[in-house]
Amino acid sequence: MNRLNLVTLGAKDMVESLKFYREGLGFDVLVYGSEESPDVIFFKNGGTKISLFQIDSLVKDINEENPPKLVEGFGGITLAYNGKSKEEVDEIFEMAKNAGATIVKPPEKVFWGGYSGYFQDPNGYYWEVAYGEMWEFDENDMLIIK
Repeated sequence: MNRLNLVTLGAKDMVESLKFYREGLGFDVLVYGSEESPDVIFFKNGGTKISLFQIDSLVKDINEENPPKLVEGFGGITLAYNGKSKEEVDEIFEMAKNAGATIVKPPEKVFWGGYSGYFQDPNGYYWEVAYGEMWEFDENDMLIIK
């Protein structure tokens, strides 16, 4: 089991999340259900895919009789976009800000020698957008881990 195919994010408001990711950040998406009441949203991004599913339905899908407790705050997971330049990181942050993201930490030089910052989407998920001059990417723009 050496791959991750899909990351599903529980969404508080599917319509707001659809607007944020599609219109604000430019993700190409596939909506199941209607635009006004999406059942599930799949991102047609490169690499590991992302989906959005209504959070209340997601916890019931995990275990209807004893669903996991929803908590506010940081759940210990971040999503990451690895840029190919500092300028690309800044562009992504500007796009996220214009889409309504909460900028948690503006991009800055960080302890590991790169350039990185964090924003939160409307559901509270943290996205790191970072650049490292030592990084290499494959033909699918995926980070090569050495």
